[in-house]
Amino acid sequence: MNYQQTLDFLYRKLPMFTRIGAAAFKKDLTNTIIFCESLNNPQHQFKSIHVAGTNGKGSTSHMLAAVLQAQGYKTGLYTSPHLKDFRERIRINGKMISKREVVKFVEAQVKLIEEIEPSFFEVTVALAFDYFARHHVDIAVIEVGLGGRLDSTNIIQPEISVITNISLDHMNMLGDTLEEIAGEKAGIIKKDTPVVIGETQEKSAPVFIQKAKEMNAPIVFADAELNVQNTKIKNTRLSLSVYQNQEMIYPNLICDLTGVYQYKNILTVIKALSALKEKTNFKISDNSIYYGLKQVKKLTGLKGRWQTLQINPLVICDTGHNEAGIAEVIKNINQTPHNKLHIVFGMVKDKDISKVLSLLPQNATYYFCKPDLERGLAETELATQASAFNLLGDSYASVLAAKEAAIKNAATDDLVYIGGSTFVVAEAI
Repeated sequence: MNYQQTLDFLYRKLPMFTRIGAAAFKKDLTNTIIFCESLNNPQHQFKSIHVAGTNGKGSTSHMLAAVLQAQGYKTGLYTSPHLKDFRERIRINGKMISKREVVKFVEAQVKLIEEIEPSFFEVTVALAFDYFARHHVDIAVIEVGLGGRLDSTNIIQPEISVITNISLDHMNMLGDTLEEIAGEKAGIIKKDTPVVIGETQEKSAPVFIQKAKEMNAPIVFADAELNVQNTKIKNTRLSLSVYQNQEMIYPNLICDLTGVYQYKNILTVIKALSALKEKTNFKISDNSIYYGLKQVKKLTGLKGRWQTLQINPLVICDTGHNEAGIAEVIKNINQTPHNKLHIVFGMVKDKDISKVLSLLPQNATYYFCKPDLERGLAETELATQASAFNLLGDSYASVLAAKEAAIKNAATDDLVYIGGSTFVVAEAI
């Protein structure tokens, strides 16, 4: 097979969550364990950091990788889903895995794949672990795909575990309450392994504390020990100062991820790096923290987080796609100077659509669209549901058609926001 044939094999033959949703989610780790055992357990051949959470885990993973790269460590990064290219999921020092490596791995494992019938995600995780082990990374940052306890990535033994936050998402698989969802995320907490929680939340904190106690895992809440002041956005950069016990420890930190919500992730990253230094012989200088956070996109290739696509008119996209994520997007919109607001919006069928729609501003012109995948919600159905919340606009057959219409209708001092789904952002980019 060539590269495209290999991708077609992975996409079409294997159950894939992004395509079909919950039916692709395997509720045990058996396939991943069998797959990795056949590869001589590559996940045990490199050090790792495990990152879970409802929102922010992707940004946090990329920030951690950027700082570790800035320090000079050969750093693996596994994330999901990808926006444009499958190989975005697997990187070393920001460079995507080669097409040739993907083809070679799948060709070598076809017999096993046909025998155990793994999901797309299970194969991808095994590929990433094998790639990182063979290329002798110093450390890999591993982002959980969905949940934590039963996620395929949860066969690693990380140096530290990180959980960014908890909100209602994927409730058909993870549970109907914040406590149930927190229990699934807490499944990444390992015995005697430090865990850093990004946000102290009333309903999830007791769940994490209890799990950490059971596992004898030192636990720290980043926002209980650190806080930010002087937060502002200037010249497509987020700047802030970090305080601990009322003492400024990182003055004028600058990050190229400009969403105001990123301050939470920055505190999580700083605390996680501190925990890593305390547990291991890894050295992380202040200079590396400053440089890494300032160059996250350049060092890791991250896209889609409050990303500016053009100016005059200002066009910004963001992958926030659940209630908590959209709430943060609205804060960003409110802090971004503009005259009129144009919103290009699409969603997938298995989200809590009414909760998201209830948060969106009524004083905007909407361009409803459907992301190009089976799970995509029809643009006309989305428009109908949105009208119940006084969100009015036209429907478009594709994301690009909606984007083009919004840009055409926008004046130079207007704002065009594109979002609602990771897949909408991918097509817009």
